[in-house]
Amino acid sequence: METGIITTPFGRRSMTLGMLASQVAAGEIKPDQSVDKWKLFRTLCEAKPLLGITDRALAVLNALLSFYPKNELAQDNGLIVFPSNVQLSLRTHGMAEQTVRRHLAALVDAGLLVRKDSPNGKRYVRRDRAGEIDEAFGFSLAPLLARAEEIEQLAAAVMAERLHVQRLRERITLCRRDIAKLMEAAVEEDVEGDWKALYQLFRDLVEGLPRSPTTAQLEQLLDELTALRTDILNRLEVRVKTTKERGNAYYNERHIQNSNSDSTSEFEPSFETKQGARPEQDNRRGGVTIDEKRHGAPDQPGQEERQRGGSGGRDDAGGLKSFPLGLVLQACPEILAYGPDGVIRNWRDLMTAAVTVRSMLGVSPSAYEEAASVMGAENAATVMACILERGGHINSAGGYLRDLTRRSEKGEFAIGPMLMALLRAKAPAGRKAG
Repeated sequence: METGIITTPFGRRSMTLGMLASQVAAGEIKPDQSVDKWKLFRTLCEAKPLLGITDRALAVLNALLSFYPKNELAQDNGLIVFPSNVQLSLRTHGMAEQTVRRHLAALVDAGLLVRKDSPNGKRYVRRDRAGEIDEAFGFSLAPLLARAEEIEQLAAAVMAERLHVQRLRERITLCRRDIAKLMEAAVEEDVEGDWKALYQLFRDLVEGLPRSPTTAQLEQLLDELTALRTDILNRLEVRVKTTKERGNAYYNERHIQNSNSDSTSEFEPSFETKQGARPEQDNRRGGVTIDEKRHGAPDQPGQEERQRGGSGGRDDAGGLKSFPLGLVLQACPEILAYGPDGVIRNWRDLMTAAVTVRSMLGVSPSAYEEAASVMGAENAATVMACILERGGHINSAGGYLRDLTRRSEKGEFAIGPMLMALLRAKAPAGRKAG
């Protein structure tokens, strides 16, 4: 049983304020609080970047949890595990004992374990006459139970950040494709401009990105590429207007199709950018090197209209339209409570809230990531908000999400009717994002 008394480490290990803070926090477990130890461990694996622990430290923690006799971590069951380093080495597939000790210290420093050392530093248990545990010396798992909610929030933030980075990479890929093909069109039609210098600027921006860029670097690159694409479009639009005045209808129509700046979201492919990959083989035309060369027949008539799927939204992925954030929050106000500080100001906040809701409803990370890959990150977050809103009518949120993902792959699912049904079921005045 837990005694609730602050303990100091054995031997040469000194007591620190961090250890004291961890022991105090471990003593603040809510009454009747419990959590599935393996579900919590999977959440820890997701939150690893923000907790500052390594995968090998997690392997040691996994071994410690395997010595806990119950599946539910609860104070009533006792929270002390007391395996020897030899046993831990065996359950970590032969990890050296010295390495085991180092990672145990890292887990203590991270505030995920608390040492409860015996007078001689050994780990053991003392039992009463009935065979029940009277007192145990080893490692306390109480910090894991006390920090379970915090760990869930950290995991949600990590997943939202990962989806945000994936979205940035997708948009950068689209912007690169647009710039390369628009410059190629400009060179083919002899549009006035220093296209060689613009192309060199384009290559410098792309090749200046580090192999493992930060989110801020990706956002900066996207802003710079967007500005370059806008500049190229403006130059082409000037040529289009000039040609229009001359009455060359065919020339005009061709350039309008190629300079449609809204097409990036309508023809968005699945994520395909890989850091360190070389661009396609360059072609040379008119003395200017261009990344890509268009081949094949032009688009079929009406293709753009079919991919738009009507008005009121934009294609986000796989032909599935994404609706304005304000409309989503008006139809699904329940999701607001799960945003950062109870407020959703942008799509990134909605995706963070959706990851929290995903965990709360028991939807597996793989099911949600598959939905984000098929539907797009924004649409997956929108669907999770709708599932939360209709929670009382859905028996299995994970199975329902997988079914919607399969239907979306086949082109049999649209978000619009789901949102409209929720809007019709509510009062005209909905809650708004903060």
